[in-house]
Amino acid sequence: MNKTMEILESALTDANFRKLLAIPNRRVHKFVADAIQLCMPMKVFVCNDSKMDREYIRRTAIARGEETPLANPYHTVHFDGFHDQARDKETTLYLTPEGDNLGEQLTQMDRDKGLEIVQKRLSGSMDNKKMVVRFFCLGPLDSLFSVPVVQITDSFYVAHSEDLLYRRGYDYFRRLPEDKEIFWMLHSSGKIMHSISIDWKKRGVMIDYKDNTVYSMNTQYAGNTIGLKKLALRLAIRKADREAWLAEHMFLMAVHGPSNRKTYFTGAFPSGCGKTSTSMVRGNTIVGDDLTYLRILNGKIRGVNVERGIFGIIRSVTQKDDPVIWDVLRSKRPAIFSNVLITEDEGVRWLDDGSEPPEIGNNYSGEWFAGKVDRHGEEIPYANKNARYTIGLEGLANLDRALDDSRGVEVGGIIYGGRDRDTWVPVQQSLDWNHGVITMGASLESETTAAIIGPSGVRKFQPFSNLDFISIPLGKYIQNHIDFVEGLEQVPPIFGVNYFLKDENDNYLNDKLDKMVWLKWMELRVHEGVGAIETPTGYIPLYEDLKELFQSHLDKDYSKMEYDIQFTTRVPELLEKIDRITNIYMETVDDTPQVLFDLLEEQRARLVDAQGEHGDCIMASTFV
Repeated sequence: MNKTMEILESALTDANFRKLLAIPNRRVHKFVADAIQLCMPMKVFVCNDSKMDREYIRRTAIARGEETPLANPYHTVHFDGFHDQARDKETTLYLTPEGDNLGEQLTQMDRDKGLEIVQKRLSGSMDNKKMVVRFFCLGPLDSLFSVPVVQITDSFYVAHSEDLLYRRGYDYFRRLPEDKEIFWMLHSSGKIMHSISIDWKKRGVMIDYKDNTVYSMNTQYAGNTIGLKKLALRLAIRKADREAWLAEHMFLMAVHGPSNRKTYFTGAFPSGCGKTSTSMVRGNTIVGDDLTYLRILNGKIRGVNVERGIFGIIRSVTQKDDPVIWDVLRSKRPAIFSNVLITEDEGVRWLDDGSEPPEIGNNYSGEWFAGKVDRHGEEIPYANKNARYTIGLEGLANLDRALDDSRGVEVGGIIYGGRDRDTWVPVQQSLDWNHGVITMGASLESETTAAIIGPSGVRKFQPFSNLDFISIPLGKYIQNHIDFVEGLEQVPPIFGVNYFLKDENDNYLNDKLDKMVWLKWMELRVHEGVGAIETPTGYIPLYEDLKELFQSHLDKDYSKMEYDIQFTTRVPELLEKIDRITNIYMETVDDTPQVLFDLLEEQRARLVDAQGEHGDCIMASTFV
């Protein structure tokens, strides 16, 4: 008997050993055996995706205090540690082999040194704890898009969350070819006190892309621990680079147009910038809210939702603005809330939920009361700004029937958006594919939010809404987007949106629901159903078209004054943006494609010419 089998037989009960060996892939056996030898768990549980096994995971998460049951028997709450409330960008490192360099934008560490740290921090990390082994598939099962993933964790909350978020893959693994590429995830919460990771100062995520393996240590926050989410995206981007497709931080939805027409859009927005709410806009259908794989099939761009659930920011979710999500969060569909407030009647509250603020409850700081402060004297809100909900998509009334289509859906348009107070107009269409890739995707900026550790409200370079997850040199990533449509007869248009434009008094110029109109206008543009005004930065809507769309879809009067203010070309701000973006690429990004500099300079020239003729602030009607 080889060493792998000896380790497995000694560590697993007969039932769990049989479940693991029902998967014939020897690399799976070795990965589990190596994890056991390193982390030294007290017991090992192999989940075969049966209802009994899945329910055991949920019950154990509650029994161990990782989740707290609520009055609704289908709902639980998870609390992360006080210092473990968001993705930790600074301690998420790529392990680069000698001779590799991913560029200055990515945090890297020598691979050998990083693996030494992994060994040190994970050694014995599951002592007196149970290891959970789970199998999933990214993308639809048995599809060209499918990517199998093994997740090992000592957190039953992580294992339970993934059960809601991803396609179960145990049976898929049983028929998996021996040489199929697999992503490997190993997570340990480390030392636990009151079900909270206490060694958060040694928190870290190590991405060993050479072996398609992600290690996550001393953390419980889902963005750092659920390996199939943004951690697997980093591996998928490298796989896509090798195989000439795209792995993107994008929603996937169908905008419903005239005569029962459906047009599928992808959209890339940084966290907290309206990605989920856009994919959930009333009157349309959702395929996915976060991650999309894109491939060329039969001369068309087709996309799939990598996931089958939502790990969404719950702040500002209200019955009025988010009725579909609201209904699910009040239903008997399974849901996990994280870092919200538990009320006295075992309900939950979150910031800006449409009700009066509570006075007491329990949250991530323990017993909470209005006015409670932390050790620095700063007031603790009753729920974290980055509080979340985890649900499966199957509970949504607006779920698109194409969710599990193995061929994906044909993509009709691509959207880029960020949190921008003073530069971009609410919606515009690029002049062509390359112009959109460069001036909207590669030039995307956004103000930071509570989804990432650090100060909020700071303007950051965020190309393609994917900078934190890009695992190849950025210049190559841009070139891949340029090359992606080569040879296609019909290329989808690219759009830019901005929901966060403000006036001089810091008031938003648009209502939250206005995004419905921008979506409907983009859908019409895909099918050449409306005209547009050409400006130096792209095509913008005609007032008459928007007025009609606001009236028909929102029953709202849209004034010419609103239009003139919102769709003013702000030349100084746009020129400053070009300067910022150009300098970033010149100073920090190696091998930037020359087309980026060329297209930015062409846009600069158009803006300067318009400024010379019309001034700094140019109303849309000027370009007619």
